[in-house]
Amino acid sequence: MTLCDSKKKLALAGAGCGVVAAVLAFLGNPANMAFCIACFVRDMAGSLGMHQAEVVQYARPEIIGLVLGSFIISVATKEYRSTAGSSPMIRFILGMIIMIGSLVFLGCPLRMVIRMSAGDLNAWVALIGFILGVGTGTIMLKKGSTLGRAHETNQASGTVLPILMIGVLILALFTSLLKSSTAGPGSMHAPIIASLIGGLVFGAFAQKSRMCFAGGIRDVILMKNFDLLTIIGSLFVVMLIFNIATGRFVLGFNTPGIIAHSEHLWNILGMYVVGFAAVLAGGCPLRQLILAGQGSSDSAVTVLGMFIGAALCHNLGLASSGTAINPETKKVVAGAVTANGKVAVIICIIACFVIAFTNKRKIAAITNK
Repeated sequence: MTLCDSKKKLALAGAGCGVVAAVLAFLGNPANMAFCIACFVRDMAGSLGMHQAEVVQYARPEIIGLVLGSFIISVATKEYRSTAGSSPMIRFILGMIIMIGSLVFLGCPLRMVIRMSAGDLNAWVALIGFILGVGTGTIMLKKGSTLGRAHETNQASGTVLPILMIGVLILALFTSLLKSSTAGPGSMHAPIIASLIGGLVFGAFAQKSRMCFAGGIRDVILMKNFDLLTIIGSLFVVMLIFNIATGRFVLGFNTPGIIAHSEHLWNILGMYVVGFAAVLAGGCPLRQLILAGQGSSDSAVTVLGMFIGAALCHNLGLASSGTAINPETKKVVAGAVTANGKVAVIICIIACFVIAFTNKRKIAAITNK
């Protein structure tokens, strides 16, 4: 069974993912976040002690569910393929870059769309940067940039990340070894079972539909193909309806409680980095988790890079702060991008160009005999 053979099926898949995100938001996930890959990976990194920011530490079942959902559905439909060997260290760096850009913006492309559906104008500004980043990456692809072709490998190799995710789930359910926030975004979550089921369903839909936020824009630029945007559009519509119906739609900038900031240049540049790096790596943060679940060790390495990137963002002060209400004065305190975060974004942009220009297809020389 595939969901890619008609726009109607793709729209239904996107709507299904939107329903999952809406339900999880209703059940307790942070406001205007619902289902954010970057934020949830950051929380998981914190739960494992990779960073010490106490307000963002929680083993998010949604991330575990995404990987396992993709793994289960790909095995069931015989799409599971264990592959590896395509520039693993560069992919690791790109995973770090994707996470740095995301946490400067405060969200992955999925959360950007969810924030857009809740009226957050900062996310609409960031969309400009994401489109430009994907466009830049696509131009590099057309000029021959590539990380090489992956090769089939031992079947067990592709199961490593799913097994690790099961291990984290067991630790979260049956031990007290993992850290868990008592305040802040990390303390806000839907019930574990609901989150895990939501992740499994979302992962299955994403795997069968080839859902990718960077890929959707890339396909429009390369082939004038709008199929993947159909998924994103239907997810947006479902979340828009949910936000309006529940009174969560607030149009504006600097809205307290949504974990966002209004430094427009850095919203644009943060998502520019994410878009550019995602195209070079072959998929957005969500797509990397899905590919890792269906057997790609290259994507699993990218995911590990995302975990390290999340840890660095908080250990080195790269992550931005969101607009909030001062508990004492009750005044709005605008979110901000740190000086370290700004420097990191510039370095990431340079790194993306270096990777793009130094990794190109080798064209065999043709000689006349």
